[in-house]
Amino acid sequence: MKNVELYGPRAPRHRRTWTAAAIPLIIVFFIVGQLATIFGVLKPMGFRQADLESQWLPLVIQLAGFGFTALLLLAWVWLFERRSPLALGLNGGFLRRYGRGLLVGCGFLLSVIGLIWATGGYRIEGFGVWTAPSPMLFLPILALFAGFVIQGGTEELLMRGWLMQLVASRHGLVISIVVNSVLFAILHGGNIAPSKELTLALANLVLFGVMISLYAIKEGSLWGVCAWHTAWNWLLGVGFGLEVSGGRIAVQSLVVDLAPKAGAPWWLTGGAFGPEASVATTIVLLAGSIYFGA
Repeated sequence: MKNVELYGPRAPRHRRTWTAAAIPLIIVFFIVGQLATIFGVLKPMGFRQADLESQWLPLVIQLAGFGFTALLLLAWVWLFERRSPLALGLNGGFLRRYGRGLLVGCGFLLSVIGLIWATGGYRIEGFGVWTAPSPMLFLPILALFAGFVIQGGTEELLMRGWLMQLVASRHGLVISIVVNSVLFAILHGGNIAPSKELTLALANLVLFGVMISLYAIKEGSLWGVCAWHTAWNWLLGVGFGLEVSGGRIAVQSLVVDLAPKAGAPWWLTGGAFGPEASVATTIVLLAGSIYFGA
């Protein structure tokens, strides 16, 4: 099925970007956005690459810098394609859909963590900020949540909001889901060195792309998947102190600090990539794909 409009009727005088140009444009938007963040904000403030895993402030700035990429995409859609952001799935029902997406994303993440814990994959290293509540301890947690709202929302806007709809309009829905899911995984391929963990992580990221695409299609909106993406990343790294796609966050955990048990197999804990490279995540995402695709 071609000429698919996922999030509403086609705008009058709508101009479609060539499919062959879409992926290079996404890469350009991402690189330009990151360079603007690095050379326009991080370097003038004295931060270096190593600071991203040792300090929370530069990480928040980097996450917020995804907003530059989002603005570039929205400008392209507005000026070249002559479409409103509403056409990308930023349509009505924001509070209801976003709130539900946060709950669903947290539920999926808790299912993965619970499955790994129940099969002997984790030990407790320390307890979260709730044991000694202080406004200053919650500041980085809230700031990181805001950063992940921008980062997760931007990635969904690029992949499920723009690319999936663009490819679907020319080549059909199945191909559009495959293309956006594979590209999403490839963009995370350099997060850690080539390894077994990375191989399983990339497979899971493709599966995530399929599941979240089906979620967006079923809901007819992008708000829910933006929230899902945010909730997963934030609760994974800030809630439990675990790796988010291979990177750690330098902040005291909100819930509890978890670490792999000695001798736990990498395919259970995800090793250096974190739970996103775990078979537990594979199981949960498969279940989600079946549900949203039904």
